[in-house]
Amino acid sequence: MKRSQTSVLFSFLIVALLFNLNLVAAGQENQPSSKKPKLAGARPVIHAINYTSIQEAIDAIPDEGGVVLLPPGKFEIDQPLVITKGDVLIMGAGSATHIHNKNESGKDAIAIHPPADAKLPDGKKDPKPRIWRVQLQNFRVTGNEKSGRGINAKWVQEIYIHGVTCSYHGSDGIFLDFCFEDPRVSDCLITYNKATGLNTIGCHDIVVSANHFEENLDALHCMDGFNLCMSGNNLDDHLRDGVIIENTYGSIVCANMIEECQGRAIVLDRECYGITLSANVIAHNGSGIILDDAHGCAVSANTFTLLAADALRIGPKSGRITVTGNNFSNSYIGNGNVKRRTNDLKAAGLTLDKTRGVTVSGNLFSSVRPKAVEVIEPTTNVIFGNNLLIDVESDHKKLKDSIIKNILETAAEPVKPESKQADSK
Repeated sequence: MKRSQTSVLFSFLIVALLFNLNLVAAGQENQPSSKKPKLAGARPVIHAINYTSIQEAIDAIPDEGGVVLLPPGKFEIDQPLVITKGDVLIMGAGSATHIHNKNESGKDAIAIHPPADAKLPDGKKDPKPRIWRVQLQNFRVTGNEKSGRGINAKWVQEIYIHGVTCSYHGSDGIFLDFCFEDPRVSDCLITYNKATGLNTIGCHDIVVSANHFEENLDALHCMDGFNLCMSGNNLDDHLRDGVIIENTYGSIVCANMIEECQGRAIVLDRECYGITLSANVIAHNGSGIILDDAHGCAVSANTFTLLAADALRIGPKSGRITVTGNNFSNSYIGNGNVKRRTNDLKAAGLTLDKTRGVTVSGNLFSSVRPKAVEVIEPTTNVIFGNNLLIDVESDHKKLKDSIIKNILETAAEPVKPESKQADSK
């Protein structure tokens, strides 16, 4: 009798289990599948953790584009990661995703470019191939002294690099080569690269915003382009120059902190025009803003402090420049005190080097050396008015064929020669 009851109970449990399994299976059929999305038009997200290499995951992106998610971890490569498709997002887990290029023969870490066999709709080879809309986001990529560039993008339209740390490469950190439609680089950390931190050639409508650049050779090059909008960046400790702009027009460099470049803070050269340099703090560099070949430009509301030479220099190939509302100063903090020690009182002024057609108005020159304004002749057709000069010598009265008026010159407040204020750097 007990055996019969046990058999019935066992049979009942088997039936119940099978019934529940059928319910689970039915429920799973109604759940979204990562392999076959139910949403019309959707494509699966590619998780690189499920592939043997990051390149294999990138190669799995369909021709229409897609997303590759990189997991946390350190991933060593000795060949470039190559992206040849558009509408692609490569996204990591912040600095916890670390791609390290150990190649020592000059190869790049990441290469983005159209496929070599790109074709037109009629099947013919495309003579000007492009890819569109590639985004790199939230990961760290590093190299070594013998590796190539960190990110090398060519003919990529609307490229967007955001939240990427790009450091220690043997060449440029990021190189944008004729990525001429709307390139954007923002919120990145670009540091310790042997060449330029961000190097752009032939790019248009460029946004460079809220990045940190530190101890590259130069911070940024913008050449043969137009409409650079560079704002809110911090540049520090560069081994040569900060911002170099050549053969570029219609641009603005504003609200940046540029400090401790061994060379020049900002350079305009090779027929630049229509550029505004405004509201930057330019501190403790070898020199400040150098206009080697620039016309129709405005230099306004910048703070120049502790420059070793030439806070602002307007060269013989430059003219039609407006200089207004700038402050040229040392580390004076009031009551006869300077913040820096007496062996670090350097502060430079304005040099007009054989130029013409310049307006200098509404600026303050205080305790700069050797002169507030140095005039190298022939410099002509200058309006120098409504400037305040304190504790300086100046050549502005040498200006010929110029208008000089409403200049307020005041005696200096005595500066304590043995100030013991701590050096802030």
